[in-house]
Amino acid sequence: MTSRPGSLMLLDSASLYFRAFYGVPDSVTAPDGTPVNAVRGLLDMIARLVTDHRPERLVACWDEDWRPAFRVAAIPSYKAHRAVGGAEAAAEAAEAGVAVAEEVPDALAPQVPVIAEVLAALGIARAGAEGYEADDVIGTLTAREVASGSGAPVLVVTGDRDLFQLVDDDAGVRVLYTVRGIKDVEVVDAARLHERYAVATGAAYADMAVLRGDPSDGLPGVPGIGEKTAASLLARYGDLRSVLAARDAADAGLTAAQRRRLVDADAYLAVAPGVVRVASDAPVRLAGGAADPERFTLPRQPVDAEALVDLTARWGLESSVRRVLTALAQR
Repeated sequence: MTSRPGSLMLLDSASLYFRAFYGVPDSVTAPDGTPVNAVRGLLDMIARLVTDHRPERLVACWDEDWRPAFRVAAIPSYKAHRAVGGAEAAAEAAEAGVAVAEEVPDALAPQVPVIAEVLAALGIARAGAEGYEADDVIGTLTAREVASGSGAPVLVVTGDRDLFQLVDDDAGVRVLYTVRGIKDVEVVDAARLHERYAVATGAAYADMAVLRGDPSDGLPGVPGIGEKTAASLLARYGDLRSVLAARDAADAGLTAAQRRRLVDADAYLAVAPGVVRVASDAPVRLAGGAADPERFTLPRQPVDAEALVDLTARWGLESSVRRVLTALAQR
């Protein structure tokens, strides 16, 4: 008889290393003066998460494409303002059929490969999917874990509210939301969603996000339908599909203004769910190979001690690496 696997922790890596970059002073540098605040901040967060939550398995989920073509095709404004050169450059790139880079602080960009190297030396799994965001990797790995019937809890760690859509008490999926910086983590479950957003489930949160929109992602939403109105419509009708069915049937539960706004936004509402909802079937692969769940298990000691020693000395990571190794050994 095989034993039931322990909890699976999924890191929204880019969200976390951006939080670390802004949460740790840029005076934290390597011996040569290179900033390593994002590297050290992320490692400190991993150490804290492993110590506090004791996951058996952990995957650092990676953005292989920060602005996937299928989302841009549906809603051209999607994340356009985050592109190098801004929305105008993003529009020109889309017209030319080429990718556009994300605007990343000059001091952060060189730290990302260092993070990947340190994770590899530690033996912490890193996974991505060509043409997809880290959110989709997380959505896919969550779906696979739930479908496996293992009953193991899934903990999604992110600073992005988009992933609240994965919250599912029945399936044991919760979000650990980094509220401020890298130390303050809020547990988001169905009760918290109801308390904060007046929606009952993660799926309802996604439907609310479609209606409300999200300026930070370039999603316009339905003009005149804010968060509270969206939540009240979902409470009345159950889900977005039923809200739209009520619109089409001129249901008396909708005011004339609400129905008009939903009608006027029909083109947006036809494509927005496919943009807002994370994928559950992305072609996820681990760095260096296929996404084999057996390789998600956290090691108790580094898999490449020599490389870790070299990286630690080169980048001045002694205290942060020590904290991670202590957390791994004690879990």
